[in-house]
Amino acid sequence: MKRLLISAVLCALAATVACNPHSRKPLAVRMAASEIARNPSPTNLDGIPAGKVKWNYTTGLELLAIADAGETYDHPEFQAYAARYFDTIVQPDGSVLTYKRSKYNLDHVCPGRALFELYDRTGEARYKMVLDTLYAQLQGQPRNPDGGFWHKAVYPRQMWLDGLYMAEPFYAEYAARNFSGAEYEKAVDDIVNQFVVVAAHTYDPVTGLYRHAYDDSREMFWCDKATGQSAHAWGRAMGWYAMAIVETLQYLGVDNSTQPMVEILNHIYTVLPKYADPATGMWYQVLDQPGHEGNYLESTGSVMFVYAMLKGVRLGYLPAEMEPEARRLYEKFVERFVKENPDGTISLTDCCAVAGLGGKQMRSGTFEYYISEPVIDNDCKGVGPFIWASMEYDRLKKPVSGTAAD
Repeated sequence: MKRLLISAVLCALAATVACNPHSRKPLAVRMAASEIARNPSPTNLDGIPAGKVKWNYTTGLELLAIADAGETYDHPEFQAYAARYFDTIVQPDGSVLTYKRSKYNLDHVCPGRALFELYDRTGEARYKMVLDTLYAQLQGQPRNPDGGFWHKAVYPRQMWLDGLYMAEPFYAEYAARNFSGAEYEKAVDDIVNQFVVVAAHTYDPVTGLYRHAYDDSREMFWCDKATGQSAHAWGRAMGWYAMAIVETLQYLGVDNSTQPMVEILNHIYTVLPKYADPATGMWYQVLDQPGHEGNYLESTGSVMFVYAMLKGVRLGYLPAEMEPEARRLYEKFVERFVKENPDGTISLTDCCAVAGLGGKQMRSGTFEYYISEPVIDNDCKGVGPFIWASMEYDRLKKPVSGTAAD
């Protein structure tokens, strides 16, 4: 009965906020409410069928953003919506439905980030048990000789840029909360090393960009046998990487030990303008092939770049002089990718649904592969960063242009 009541309240809120086309509600609130209207049960985010539940990084990412919007804009019902998912999937004994530590999958660390705040708020021991389990996974995660985490046990010796986001912000927050002295310093060194190692192995000196992944063994069919690199810089992969740097630094701060991460972030934002679409300022699905026939402006990677730029400027990781451009790019993003729906909700368009390398699908990492993946609306991997980008923009107290904000 309690869950039915919460669901009814959330649906009513979504109707109130999203169905007024002239709403002046913050875009972060409107998007969160729109997603709740589309998915009354949080377990159904990312297309998970009704009656199923999955420990899923995309679900966890979006729910963390929705919960953050709830806290920032005083919408506790958003936090309640997110909590319903974790209350369902985390069992009383601290086990997690569908999670298997033995898979050593970095993607499975990411959804645990929401549990820090949930544990603080509820004091429920099961949430702390999950946090400890995920940290233990990282401690046992297979590594390359230079210390870089394997992306998954089934992808031996591979590092993907995506994996830095999946693991390092969690690792940094866990260390900041639980460690001190030499133990903390050791954790920081390990975290920074992950960023430095992947940068060294994926950097393309011709473009100045970072390729999607590399295989330390040079054995995978998709990699260059000399460098181990995949064939292209994929937009969302670099978006994950930029976000990972910013969200990890927020826990570690900037000092001599983390300065290499700051330098990588600044390099990214020096190079990115060269690959942006001149008309919109946004970025392509295959980042290193702007304007190539069949390539398209892709929203999830673009909003990750915008969000990390806005937050990086605010926190001092990027030059303050970049603030006007960061604001402008957010406004251009809204103009290009955020649309009003007939029912008053808003949607995020032109999202690459999924992309990867190898696996059962034998994904090749070629240009043709990346542009062949489905393009959808409202992918969690774009919605979450859009909510965060909107929150960062609102902190600057500037009006948003474009019909979706009207």
